[in-house]
Amino acid sequence: MEKRLISSYDEINDTFVGKVDGENGYCADYGISDGIYLAVNNCNLPASVFVPNASKVFNTSKSVLESSNVRIDIVCNEIFLSFTMSIEDLKIYSTTCRNRFGIPDIKYEIDSNI
Repeated sequence: MEKRLISSYDEINDTFVGKVDGENGYCADYGISDGIYLAVNNCNLPASVFVPNASKVFNTSKSVLESSNVRIDIVCNEIFLSFTMSIEDLKIYSTTCRNRFGIPDIKYEIDSNI
């Protein structure tokens, strides 16, 4: 499933926010990795991503995070959730965790260029 990503990076506060276009609000917010929070809608589908201390979490420069060319891939089954973030077609972060969140089996691409 492909969705349009609206992303913003606040350099002063070092905070990254990525929101699925058309989503308003969220039902739950889960910490999926150290410093990465995934909000889901009422259908348990990803609605937004929030990352405080983003340059440290992603181990990249603030100038890279200012790019508007961002893609987030979320692949999930009943056991695992995989999260990958790319900027300018370069993978900057990837993690896999247990799916304790009730997110259904999905292959979700949230891209600023859709």
